[in-house]
Amino acid sequence: MKRFMATVAGLTVALLALPLLGLLQRMPWSSLGNPLTNPATLDALRVSLIVSLLATVMVFLLGTPLAWALARVSVPGRRFIRALIMLPMVLPPVVGGTALLFALGRQGLVGQWLNQWFGITLPFTLAGAVVAAVFVSLPFYVIAVEGALQSAGQHLEDLEDLAGTLGATPWNVLRRITYPQVLPAMGAGLALAWARALGEFGATITFAGNLPGRTQTLPLATFLALETNPEEALALSLILLVASLGVLVGLRDRWMPTS
Repeated sequence: MKRFMATVAGLTVALLALPLLGLLQRMPWSSLGNPLTNPATLDALRVSLIVSLLATVMVFLLGTPLAWALARVSVPGRRFIRALIMLPMVLPPVVGGTALLFALGRQGLVGQWLNQWFGITLPFTLAGAVVAAVFVSLPFYVIAVEGALQSAGQHLEDLEDLAGTLGATPWNVLRRITYPQVLPAMGAGLALAWARALGEFGATITFAGNLPGRTQTLPLATFLALETNPEEALALSLILLVASLGVLVGLRDRWMPTS
C-alpha cells in the first residue's frame, strides 16, 4: 500500500510540474532581456506592483478586525458569514468581476450613489483594479489569521484577561500579547494575499478593464502578448511564476486552512 500511494503521489507531482517544465523549456533565455525591458512590460509591472501592494494594505486593514470577530465573537449565522468570505476563493473570477460591476459600477447598486454623491467612479480605473484584487485576496488573509487565533484558543484569551486585570490598556494587550501570537500567521496571510492580488486576472479585466498604463497588470499583459508576441508572454509568465513560487517556498508550512 505504501508503495502504491507513493507511486500515485509521484505521478501527481509530475502532473503538476509538467506544465511548468513546458513553460521553462520554451523560455527564450538568450533574448529574455528584450521583452523584460519593454516599456509596455515595465508599465504593466508598475501597475501590478501598485495594485497588489495597495490591495495588501487594504486586506490588512479590513481583514484583521474581520478575522478577530470571526474567531472571538459568537454571532448568528457565523458559518454563513465565513462561507461568504471564502466565496471568492472558489467563485470564477469573471463572475466576481461581473458582481463588482453591477454593485459598484456607475449604474450599480452602490456605485450609482458613489457617482452621484461623491463623484467616485471605480470601474476601469486603478482604484477599481485595487478593489478587484482585494475582493479575491482577502479570504487568504482572513483564514490564516482566524486560524491562528483559534489555535491559540482559550490560553491567549486568559493571558489577555490577566493583562487587563493588571492594568494594561487594550492597546498594550493587543500590541504585547495578541499580535506576537498571531504575527507569523499575519505575515503568511499577507504574503499569500499579495501573491493572489499580483496574479489576479478575471475580476480585474471585467471590472477594471485592460487599459495600458492604467489598469493593465502583468496577467492582463501576458494574455494580450500571448496572441501577438509569445516570447513576451513567456517572459511575463516567468515573473509571475518566480513571484508566486518564492512566496510559497518562503512560507513553507506556516499557512494552513482552518478546520
